[in-house]
Amino acid sequence: MINYTERISELMRDIVSRVPRLSHIDADDLLVFARYGRRGANGPVATCHCISLPPNEPGYYYWRESQSGRITRCTPWFVTRSPRVTLRGRSLSYLISFAIPRFCDQSLAGSKKARLYDGAPEWVAKLDTIVHELYHIDPGLKGIRRIQRRDGCAASASHGCAFLDQVAELVREYLATKPDPATSEFLRYGFSDLETRFGGVVGTTFRTFPSFPQRYDEALPAEMAPTLPAAVRVEPLELTTRPTEYTEDDLCVRRFLERQV
Repeated sequence: MINYTERISELMRDIVSRVPRLSHIDADDLLVFARYGRRGANGPVATCHCISLPPNEPGYYYWRESQSGRITRCTPWFVTRSPRVTLRGRSLSYLISFAIPRFCDQSLAGSKKARLYDGAPEWVAKLDTIVHELYHIDPGLKGIRRIQRRDGCAASASHGCAFLDQVAELVREYLATKPDPATSEFLRYGFSDLETRFGGVVGTTFRTFPSFPQRYDEALPAEMAPTLPAAVRVEPLELTTRPTEYTEDDLCVRRFLERQV
């Protein structure tokens, strides 16, 4: 069977070694994993997750009366933290997930990026997505890259035309280095073709599948909270039931099917 996330990881290593604008990325500082994403469904085909963000400033959720503006309810004081993912003793900063089989069946036809690849083979859509997720990694390794508009101001949307244009430039830059075609050959096949050719498609997932590491809220001691009127009712804070620390022991290889069971 083909280990799809392993192949993507190898391709990413090749890309960051050949494209100077991505050379700040250490391939050992990120983990590629698979999520289930059925064909034809809406939603992203891939996502870059930063897990090195520091805790946010303490705060709480609250409810106000619409007319008076008076706070009537609130949650306990809390912070939002990043989970810790450690592989072979090294804490990772980024996770990149791919929705299978949906990612495998991408094509340029009908997509927003088709205009950027006139005459290119359909599988380049998948290469574009891989570069797209790598480009989200901030050059200062301090989170997700902030996107600028053409006028130099910060963009409110992370996937505007300027971002897509920049990703396409990086894809063309990579292809211009004449990489070994074998490194990206797996992208040429859709999911059904992969199953026929390799006898099945597997990928790295977390043992908590379909769950995966995500930022979570942690309640702080009551004495740290600001003083509120006695009439304000404190509502329970919904705390995570997922693990907050992961190691290689929390990873497994799972087979992906057209319809996941």
